[in-house]
Amino acid sequence: MAPTVDVPKGDDWGKWDKKTQTFHGGQEWKSIDNYVEDFSVTTNALGTPESGAKAAREALSSMGYYPRADFEPGLTELAKLLWPDDWMMNKRRLLLGNGASELIDLIARCGSQMGGWKPGPTITQYKEYERSATACGYKTLKHGDPNANLVCMVNPCNPTGDYMPVEECKKWIEDNCADGSTVMVDESMQPWVGPNWREDSLVSQSRWVEKMVVTRGIKVYVIHSWTKIWSCAGIRLGSFVAPTIDEYEKVKSHQVPWTVNCVAMSFLAAVVKDDEYMQKTWELTTPWRERSRKILEEEFGWKVHGAHFNSWLWVETPSVETAKTVIKLAKAAGVPVRSGTPGYEHHTFFRMAVRSPEKQDVLFKALSPLKEA
Repeated sequence: MAPTVDVPKGDDWGKWDKKTQTFHGGQEWKSIDNYVEDFSVTTNALGTPESGAKAAREALSSMGYYPRADFEPGLTELAKLLWPDDWMMNKRRLLLGNGASELIDLIARCGSQMGGWKPGPTITQYKEYERSATACGYKTLKHGDPNANLVCMVNPCNPTGDYMPVEECKKWIEDNCADGSTVMVDESMQPWVGPNWREDSLVSQSRWVEKMVVTRGIKVYVIHSWTKIWSCAGIRLGSFVAPTIDEYEKVKSHQVPWTVNCVAMSFLAAVVKDDEYMQKTWELTTPWRERSRKILEEEFGWKVHGAHFNSWLWVETPSVETAKTVIKLAKAAGVPVRSGTPGYEHHTFFRMAVRSPEKQDVLFKALSPLKEA
């Protein structure tokens, strides 16, 4: 864990409004004249799959018409991906949205009793949950507080990279969430686990989810931002699996129509069938990440945190000044990384994406003045 430090002055929030928005990566690439690669986001290193891109381009021919209000055919195809054997039954609890952010906000507003909210058991996490909860009027509690009405956890945790296997995740919820509470579990990065990702996901735990509702009144929602694994952040695509059909209908009744456009739905319907893309993702992400980890730890002397399969690295440097210099050097070389300061308040850290070896080399060359002597 980073030492206690003074908060750096004049943090660069770029295009974000610090008073009303949450800081995210991914905003600098278009304004960098010598742009090479965006290391500030956690999207798939393979880029957007051509299968989805082709379907999206073709969908533009129907832009003069309203998209389907039932999210088809994308909804059914996603249900088949999540539950190959019993998709028809579970599909009734699956809702699509304009990125995960829309659905996070909907659940915070409509799927929980007002009161206090708390994060999961990591040193920091994705801040969109905090933004939604506080905007709705929830009081922020510490992750050990047993009285939270709303619990928001990210697994694997962005940015720290911590990961709880499904049984450990269930046990944490059982032991740390109050009866009658609402729990959002963000599994956006979980498909990187590997070919058996479903078995280690809460989407496979329908009976347990039902039991938690019946015996303790705990409502568990499973959230996915599909913009990460399929590198499609520009079209905004997310989903949740509600704990019951009643909860699904309650939240859906507050969703405005047509939040998923025709391009996103066509993209989704195509890309869920692209097994070759997923297989290549699993084959390349881990060794590419391991390459970065070894360079960062062995040549720079920095500490890398997070599970081996993650699509990013959470990097701890020895000082605030070092971390600030990393941000400046990376941006100047056209390979921006995500500072650990805005939002996360971890001033000696930065987050970088897993990218191909040739792109890594551009970044590490830019950072070479910081190597250990």
